[in-house]
Amino acid sequence: MELKDFFRITPRAALALSGGVDSTYLLYAARALGADVRPYYVKTAFQPQFELEDAKKAAAFAGTELTVLELDILSAPGVKDNPADRCYYCKKSLFAALTARAEEDGYTVLLDGTNASDDVSDRPGMRALTELSVRSPLRECGLEKTEIRRLSEEAGLFTAQKPAYACLATRIPAGQTITAEDLEKVERSENALFDMGYTDFRVRLTAGDGAKLQFPRDQLMRAAAEWDEISKRLKNDFTAVVLDLNGR
Repeated sequence: MELKDFFRITPRAALALSGGVDSTYLLYAARALGADVRPYYVKTAFQPQFELEDAKKAAAFAGTELTVLELDILSAPGVKDNPADRCYYCKKSLFAALTARAEEDGYTVLLDGTNASDDVSDRPGMRALTELSVRSPLRECGLEKTEIRRLSEEAGLFTAQKPAYACLATRIPAGQTITAEDLEKVERSENALFDMGYTDFRVRLTAGDGAKLQFPRDQLMRAAAEWDEISKRLKNDFTAVVLDLNGR
């Protein structure tokens, strides 16, 4: 099945738009095919501000408006305690809220951007999507990440080469309670590194109010050379900062 076939059968749906490569392309393709697909974004403490801005930009490019929902994700059952399967509880809360709002707006089908190369066997959040009957057109149509990036380039989408980005909660070790303060520290620190021109990195919390920085291997030498400046920018949030020499 191709996307044109999917949207011929399902011409009207709501879409969970993250502002990433996959959901941005799915929204563009659906609208280009004439489908009535309405994008929704759930803003929580787990998403940095730039993701919301990218989602707005993606919706505008596709010629539609973005509906933004605010959700206190830290109050959702099973999330704040940060168990190994935290993603399940988080996705369950996010998509339950999306489903309820979409139904209020008259949309009975909810889509997400999972693609055919995503390893669903190792993603607890996929269990929540299955339980809530969320559809994944890219996966159902066999579209993998490399192909989606190529098609995004052809369409002129700004997300075509955007690095994959996991939510801020993934920076906190499983089993450690997630706090709004820790999430804010991670976001500030990552913004500081973005401002220095680094890409596709992670600032991960360590014991004792410390942080471990993981950069792609081709940025490690630069990070080591600029370590004094990096440490200076992050010192207000962390008592100790270390560089992971293994890279990402």
